[in-house]
Amino acid sequence: MKKLVVAAVAAVMMFVGVPAGAGHAAAAEGLQVQVLSNRADLISGGQALVEVVLPATTNPSKVQVDVDGRDVTSGFKVRPDGRFIGLVTGLKVGESVLTARGQGGGARITITNHPIGGPVFAGPQVQPWTCATEKHGLGPALDAQCNAPAKFELLYKSSVTGQFAAYDPARPPVDLGYTTTDQGHRAPYIVRRERGVMNRGIYDIAVLYDPTQPWQPWAPQPGWNHKLLVPFGGDCTPRHSQGAPEQVQGVSVLDDQALSRGFAVALSSLNILGQNCNDVVSAEALMMLKEHIVESYGPIRYTIGSGGSGGSMQQHWIASNYPGLLDGIQPSASYPDVWETVQEAEDCHLLDRYFDSSPLWAVTAQRAFVEGYAAETVCRSLWDNPTGNAQYSKTWLDPDNGPGCLGGALGADSTSLEPNPPWVYDAQSNPTGTRCTLQDYSVSIWARRPQESWGPVEQQIGRGFANRPFDNVGVQYGLQALESGEILPEQFVDLNEHVGGLDIDWNWQPQRSEADPAALDIAYRSGRVTYPREAAKVPIIDLRGTSNLEIHTDFHSYAMRQRLIQANGHADNQIIWTSAVPLLGDPIGNQAAFLLIDKWLANIEADTSTDPLEVKVLRNKPAEAVDACWIAGKKVTDMNLCRAAFPYFGDPRIAAGGPLADNVLKCQLKPVDRGDYTVDFTDSQWERLQRTFSTGVCTYRRPGVGQQPSAPWMTFADGPGGQPFGPAPETRSVP
Repeated sequence: MKKLVVAAVAAVMMFVGVPAGAGHAAAAEGLQVQVLSNRADLISGGQALVEVVLPATTNPSKVQVDVDGRDVTSGFKVRPDGRFIGLVTGLKVGESVLTARGQGGGARITITNHPIGGPVFAGPQVQPWTCATEKHGLGPALDAQCNAPAKFELLYKSSVTGQFAAYDPARPPVDLGYTTTDQGHRAPYIVRRERGVMNRGIYDIAVLYDPTQPWQPWAPQPGWNHKLLVPFGGDCTPRHSQGAPEQVQGVSVLDDQALSRGFAVALSSLNILGQNCNDVVSAEALMMLKEHIVESYGPIRYTIGSGGSGGSMQQHWIASNYPGLLDGIQPSASYPDVWETVQEAEDCHLLDRYFDSSPLWAVTAQRAFVEGYAAETVCRSLWDNPTGNAQYSKTWLDPDNGPGCLGGALGADSTSLEPNPPWVYDAQSNPTGTRCTLQDYSVSIWARRPQESWGPVEQQIGRGFANRPFDNVGVQYGLQALESGEILPEQFVDLNEHVGGLDIDWNWQPQRSEADPAALDIAYRSGRVTYPREAAKVPIIDLRGTSNLEIHTDFHSYAMRQRLIQANGHADNQIIWTSAVPLLGDPIGNQAAFLLIDKWLANIEADTSTDPLEVKVLRNKPAEAVDACWIAGKKVTDMNLCRAAFPYFGDPRIAAGGPLADNVLKCQLKPVDRGDYTVDFTDSQWERLQRTFSTGVCTYRRPGVGQQPSAPWMTFADGPGGQPFGPAPETRSVP
């Protein structure tokens, strides 16, 4: 176990910006200080795990450690692996200087601590916010950040029922099961689940646990293999209330597949997009949670993500925008990001409205060709279904969609949510109220519209709403269907003439929607539209349960693949497994994927070369890590057969001539040219088309407006739009 822990600490050092092994190499030059649990300037909760790396000639008993003059030496000792490590507590909010001195000199580092209630880098937190700690078993909240003391419970897996139940050490159950971890440790199948509050979200951590034995971060129990699984939750709604991790879609840390092998499983309710549709906050919550695990449980070898739909978005975002938090991902029912899907949903809303009002579209198949889907039900199922249990086109961009502010229709906790909260925006009765759009929910990222863009309500209240990235100027809806002969020129002209757009309050308007220019720059530069250059550093196993008749359509996996190719020249670190089981994939395939990504990461971990991580990812890819599908229960790796059995389609923007990567929010324009079409328009039709596209039509031979590579590790602490973090704090020598 000693060798394992040393390797795990090296992995943590890589995350905080210290090359693995650098601390021990530097020991020959002089005493060094290293913060192990996070970057020294991103610490939260008032404590940090710190190593003082000692030269071989230094006597540990002669070392003194202080924080701003406060002696903390008693917390440091030579630990079982021979390293001089301590947990420093009582850090004030803001900067503190930790100094260690030994024989012949010393070193110091500046540690910046943030409140356990957050934020760290996500910017000002959304308001209002309703605490629910009592509802979820934590007692009353102690403050407005919903902080409450953590609670611990013991559970065991029954050898009879196979289910988890409460465990009482004073009365051990007769049906207590046993498990053998992937490190060969046989243990009673007892799990400790920790529940607490962090960053205003409720978190859970579960791990195999022997209640008769101690646990320290430098001496963890052998039931933990130092690996971490983080299951991300689906949906995407802008709640303003605290929820528990399992509240939406049954996401839970009681994952037998992982726990039985010795993994820790952890997540925050802020890692459930249906609870918190702000990916920067999700990344922040994960970072804080991992720091807590290192400080309380010990070093993490590597972290694996899993989860479908909205959970896939979070994995793609975090791997691309905050590299190092996830080492391997398993998205299912996947999307590259929410802004691609917002575009889909709003296009569906506009197209449905038009189709329902026009006599030219009696043939359902023609409507589907324009939408780009296998069937019209994709638009009508959830993207834009006014009679269904969710209407994402409304939930995401309608500012007075009150339930959307609280959680939306999918998975909403109806027992604690007001049906029509009085604080929600209404253009007439409450213009200063809280707007329920995704961009307003994340205004700390998107910033507010400049005064020259204000509409009447903004002028009335004296402030702009959040910048909006939705745009359909120049989009030639149905272009591919026109060119293939599926629709007539008159249908094409009439459609584009009358489809219209949406104003800032989600009201239909005859003119097309225009994105706020600042939103386009922010969307790309800060990675809200996923640019997966950094994702080349993680193995990706995309579990695609084929689903072309509702919103989780298959093409999204291939859109992400195309983005990987655009960013890195290849997508060799991504494999796609497809089965006929809707949404979540074949259960056997899920287990095989989990074991495969674990094997892949273990191979990478064992590669001690100094080559870049993205090189190691490809070099250590297992032979079985290839695209595959399951046909009649049999695994098939011939992708010609797979493509025939499981075709993928597109969406309205791709059907309008857009790229498969589906990453253009606002297209560049070119003059409409009769010679660009293979069909003949009448003179009257051509005049109407010219009027409709008086400023030009989309050209996808050039990047979209504002389209650019994103910068990783952006902080929004100093204002919207974000800035990349500077270098991590370094140790400085002192006499």
